[in-house]
Amino acid sequence: MQTRKKYIFLTFLASWLLLFFFGGDQLRRFAFFSGRKAEARRNWPRWTDRSLLRSFAEPEELQRDGDPSLLSPRERRAAWLSIHRSRGCRMETCFDFSRCERHGFKVFTYPQERGQPISETYGKILSSIERSRYHTLDPEEACLFVLSIDTLDRDHLSAQYVRDVDEKIRGFPLWNGGRNHLIFNLYSGTWPSYTGDLGFDIGQAILAKASFDTESFRPGFDVSIPLFSKEHPQRGGDRGWLYQDSVPPRKKYLLVFKGKRYLTGIGSGTRNALHHIHNGQDIISLTTCKHGKDWEKHKDTRCDKDNVDYERFDYQELLHNSTFCIVPRGRRLGSFRFLEALQAACIPVLLSDGWELPFAEAIDWGRAAVVGSERLLLQIPSAVRCIHPERVLAFQQQTQFLWDAYFSSVDKIVHTTLEIIKDRLSPHRSRSRFLWNTLPGGLLVLPDFSTHLGDFPFYYLQHGYNPSKKFTALIRVVSQAGEPTKPLRPHLSSPSQIVVLWSCEKPPPPSGKWPQSAVPLTIIQGRRKLSDRFFPFEAIQTDAVLSLDEDTSLSTSEVDFAFLVWRSFPERIVGFPTQSHFWDPEQGRWGYTSRWTNELSIVLTAAAFYHRYYHSLFTEYLPAGLRELVDGLAACEDILMNVLVAAVTKLPPVKVTQRKQHKEGVAQQAECRDGAAETPPPSAAHSAPAEVKGTAGSRRFSQRHGCLDQLAAWFGYMPLVSSQLRLDPVLFKDQVSVLRKKYPGLEK
Repeated sequence: MQTRKKYIFLTFLASWLLLFFFGGDQLRRFAFFSGRKAEARRNWPRWTDRSLLRSFAEPEELQRDGDPSLLSPRERRAAWLSIHRSRGCRMETCFDFSRCERHGFKVFTYPQERGQPISETYGKILSSIERSRYHTLDPEEACLFVLSIDTLDRDHLSAQYVRDVDEKIRGFPLWNGGRNHLIFNLYSGTWPSYTGDLGFDIGQAILAKASFDTESFRPGFDVSIPLFSKEHPQRGGDRGWLYQDSVPPRKKYLLVFKGKRYLTGIGSGTRNALHHIHNGQDIISLTTCKHGKDWEKHKDTRCDKDNVDYERFDYQELLHNSTFCIVPRGRRLGSFRFLEALQAACIPVLLSDGWELPFAEAIDWGRAAVVGSERLLLQIPSAVRCIHPERVLAFQQQTQFLWDAYFSSVDKIVHTTLEIIKDRLSPHRSRSRFLWNTLPGGLLVLPDFSTHLGDFPFYYLQHGYNPSKKFTALIRVVSQAGEPTKPLRPHLSSPSQIVVLWSCEKPPPPSGKWPQSAVPLTIIQGRRKLSDRFFPFEAIQTDAVLSLDEDTSLSTSEVDFAFLVWRSFPERIVGFPTQSHFWDPEQGRWGYTSRWTNELSIVLTAAAFYHRYYHSLFTEYLPAGLRELVDGLAACEDILMNVLVAAVTKLPPVKVTQRKQHKEGVAQQAECRDGAAETPPPSAAHSAPAEVKGTAGSRRFSQRHGCLDQLAAWFGYMPLVSSQLRLDPVLFKDQVSVLRKKYPGLEK
């Protein structure tokens, strides 16, 4: 029995050894080749079983493993890295900060070479830089350089493709391997793979690119910009479609898409599958294959029906009447549809895996868009249905803010790019994401002024701050006739300080001839320019500024009440004399009137309260060309200040009541020589109701007309907002004695 068990054991052991030696080699070879095959094929699984996907897709729609146009992520990354050799660039390693220390953030654009054409879009980008406050003509002052070579379209099949860029940039003495250079690009790569290949080595240059892939994007160094068309306006731009009190409780459509369907190649997978979510009721998904030269050669069984349905709906009507808009990838990751949806307040539903969203370093897209996944397309309808109506409205409002603040014009796209780069130079003085994503936006909040929210006029209500109860009286003196402190003679104790801007060539009177007061008095020698009035003088320490002309006369009650009103509206201009603007259809220009009407859009700074931050915006935000325009035209500086505040707040100024006997007259006063002789007394232009008082008044009034027209052309639109509001200290006449009221002087 023991011998039998021994033979059985030996037989089993021998069989196992034979299997290992003769069959194991075949198993190893099978595993080896299977691994090689799995490693070589990295495409999606080939699902062709009709029983599994009968209700989701037709077999001809499914991805083909053998399609050479579909590159794997690894292959696309390798193609990018073959061109993009400075993958590890950061601001600390590939940017020379020392160039920005002496002259600040200045941008130099290369002079355009003769015979080197540029596209209309690139011309707009260069013009935006050259008209901005960042531009310098001296390369020695520059912190950043922008090429004159058009690099926007790097598709070598395009007519605007510029060849031999490598050779050209290597010949530039300032190139320095691309260090401190900024390159703009909208289209990269070509059929069939559309990789990020630019066709030249950008070296250590910062790349501002549309359709940026997250794999090739260098965080903290590159900038992702939106894809925009050549028709995109240079400045101004159309406003968003969402108006106040115009939001319907429920739009006709929940989710829409209307666009091209690619039958083959990159980007075809997502768009081919969009018809699965179409229900013909509140979800509309329309595609057409009728595009391209040889679309009929690749047409499938759905094309004819899709083309018929496609023509039944108007694209603009769908945008207007839908809550959500699908924004799938095209051949590249970005598309024009993204900005179109933002403007229409149609919440973008993004289906573009791997897309680095525009300005994502600053903008919180989670508050304005739904970021979906191409693989989870069928879950999109149920996902958007679950969003609460209050959040939907918040999404829509944020789309309008982002569109107006950063995307409505080429100017804003370029300036946002530059400001993001500028913030990287001084992280301790950079804008927070709160400032970028809250009205009025990052472009209008200067971190050089302050990094504390309470120092700006826009955030008092949101954070519970209150404006200071003190103000500074700023008196501009242009003549030596009369007393410079006459406007404050009745109430020298009201302001916390008095600042006199002396704009005469002759020196100011000695300190002994000025009125004695407990209020500190500061005399500043101006440059005899109209724009001096809004210079951010260090002497002004209070939030509120009361701007006065030397011949303005106000009572204590008027000043106190106006200041009380301003503390309720710290972001606006609050004052007394008002004017208005209008459009003259006969002459095709903007007009200006000083007649007493119910409409007002301008509060003259001869007697007005405003926040001191607007001095910094006026001097540092506005380009030098606008300030030169103001200095060349009489009485234009107050119009520009009103235009600036209206552009920032989108709100009209506030008029407060005046004494009935308070009227502005034409002062007859001795003017200072030279510069001051060209500066008219503002009261002459503020007179009411007459619009023209003699030859000088007619000339000044004509210049105000011209000022309005030039400012509207510069901004690209008319920022001024009209209003019919006037605030008084009482609501109605009553039997209470005037002596018992807080402002008895205003009711006499």
